[in-house]
Amino acid sequence: MTYKEEFITFMVRSGVLTFGDFTTKSGRKTPYFINTGNYKTGAQASKLGDYYAACIQENLPDGVDCLFGPAYKGIPLAVAAASSLYRNYNRDLPYCFNRKEAKDHGEGGSMVGYKPQAGDKMVIVEDVVTAGTAVRETIELFKHVADVDLTALVVSVDRMERGTGDKTTLDELREEHGIRVFPIVTVREVISFLHNNPVDGKVYIDDDMKARMEAYLAEYGARA
Repeated sequence: MTYKEEFITFMVRSGVLTFGDFTTKSGRKTPYFINTGNYKTGAQASKLGDYYAACIQENLPDGVDCLFGPAYKGIPLAVAAASSLYRNYNRDLPYCFNRKEAKDHGEGGSMVGYKPQAGDKMVIVEDVVTAGTAVRETIELFKHVADVDLTALVVSVDRMERGTGDKTTLDELREEHGIRVFPIVTVREVISFLHNNPVDGKVYIDDDMKARMEAYLAEYGARA
């Protein structure tokens, strides 16, 4: 299997990618849900870092100075990805993350780990981007930290849904801020791989579920 196919299988086995009847924060009724809060073991953290590292190595083989993990979910992702890049690709990239509240004692400041410098090419490591709030907060944060180049965003899954307009949030980030976006997998790749393809003997996307997911994308997916 490719690392993308392995990642989809990993999400299912971890109980992170589930199928049924769910309601998103925006009120949309969705037939599938991604809950990255269900990752909870050291083995899962190690494997998750490997998938992020594979995506970074494939799409950003050079020209990266630091990985940034937005608090809170992005913190373990950036650390795990940096560890895997060193372990598997001999790339020793620094990482940093932000505090929700600036520290007013000791060294102070809002950043932990590497101290970004002007001109650094930063890669944001996130889980699943919906409205893009954390990414936009990151862009605002770095205006007060250093004049860095927020060159790319790496996420686990691109749901390929539009926001309030006709484009996806990820496309909006690309166009508004010039940030390249690299998902480990897209929902289309999830459908293609899991359709009538069992994981541990169970089919998660049968013909009925595929039809429901396609209908959801037809209603809420980005329009060309």
